[in-house]
Amino acid sequence: MPEQPGQPERHPLHLREGDPYGPHNLPYGVFSTADEPDRRRIGVRYGNHVLDVHTAATALGSAHSDLLAHPHLGALLAAGRPVWRAVRADIRTWLGYPAIEPFLHPLADVTLHLPFAVADYVDFYASEHHATNVGRIFRPDGEPLTPNWKHLPIGYHGRAGTIVVSGTPVVRPSGQRRAPGEEVPSFGPSQRLDIEAEVGFVVGTPSALGERVPQSAFRDHVFGVCLVNDWSARDIQAWEYVPLGPFLGKSFATSVSAWITPLEALEAAFVAPPARDRELLPYLDDSELPPAALDIRITVTLNGHTVSEPPFSSMYWTAAQQLAHLTVNGASLRTGDLFASGTVSGPRPHERGSLLELTWSGRDPLELPDGKRTFLEDGDEVTMTAWAPGPGGAVVALGEVTGRIAPAAGQAVLRGR
Repeated sequence: MPEQPGQPERHPLHLREGDPYGPHNLPYGVFSTADEPDRRRIGVRYGNHVLDVHTAATALGSAHSDLLAHPHLGALLAAGRPVWRAVRADIRTWLGYPAIEPFLHPLADVTLHLPFAVADYVDFYASEHHATNVGRIFRPDGEPLTPNWKHLPIGYHGRAGTIVVSGTPVVRPSGQRRAPGEEVPSFGPSQRLDIEAEVGFVVGTPSALGERVPQSAFRDHVFGVCLVNDWSARDIQAWEYVPLGPFLGKSFATSVSAWITPLEALEAAFVAPPARDRELLPYLDDSELPPAALDIRITVTLNGHTVSEPPFSSMYWTAAQQLAHLTVNGASLRTGDLFASGTVSGPRPHERGSLLELTWSGRDPLELPDGKRTFLEDGDEVTMTAWAPGPGGAVVALGEVTGRIAPAAGQAVLRGR
């Protein structure tokens, strides 16, 4: 919550009542400062400040100082759940010391970076509402859900190298696309560039090749949560995805938040998943396990105007089930793996997490103050924010993810060919 104009700036350790970035949250990121732009440091957000955790740990004689000295979160992620909890407890203690103030930097004065090295990336398709909407759009005379959908969490392996931190411009992709009625494809910039509001899960503790990770071990392997916008070029995707699935229509950019919210900060947000109407195989059966769905409320804005409010609690498949399915064949986890939920959509029209659904594939344009939209135009900026219930009625904010669409690279050259 930024200071209001005309009010004196508060002491960095004295947060406003109800600040969603209080000691109950403490998300991790990586930052640099103007005086040392090449020095990346692990930070924790506290209100509108960033705590330099390594410098603080060194000054306070922490046993975890070396672990926090790296320019990204990799070593901390790999250290495992007992260490995650210990470091978090230390930071909460430090923030009670007035002597910690010199290690706090105003958020407005730092540059944020991708907080971890992404190892592998998997994108799921876990919202029944989204899958049903897409099925109705593309198969209006058939069953909206494919026969396998309620038996397993459908997913695909994406491209880890094009995951970018919030604020990175998204260049409109070019590729092959075939318009309705055309016999052969043409090449050029995507004309149906879309968003996908998602929630991502960052793996810390790895697993061995050939080892299955059960749902009960979810919290031992997953470090934290972040918002994800998995941009999608619908026209490129529609032409290429049969029979092998998404490729160039998805791999050009995936935006993630600069802040990773520890799973421990979301303990109060775990809720029961939606009722299932199919019997699940034992490795996916969660009927006897603690609730593993998360009550995260997302808001999507386009050029500052709210266009959707998808509820993550409505997702049919939980992240624990996704992790169990991801490894059931013996696939190993690596520190820095990211798996995303797939588009989050709720049952009501204003809860749809993609423009494909919001405009029903362009049939029903959005009426915005700055004009109509079916799909994204150059210069459009999309921002996703979210919050979840915290302890004692507190609010836990997830770091926002934002991206602005830049024109296709080499567009003028391509037109001349």
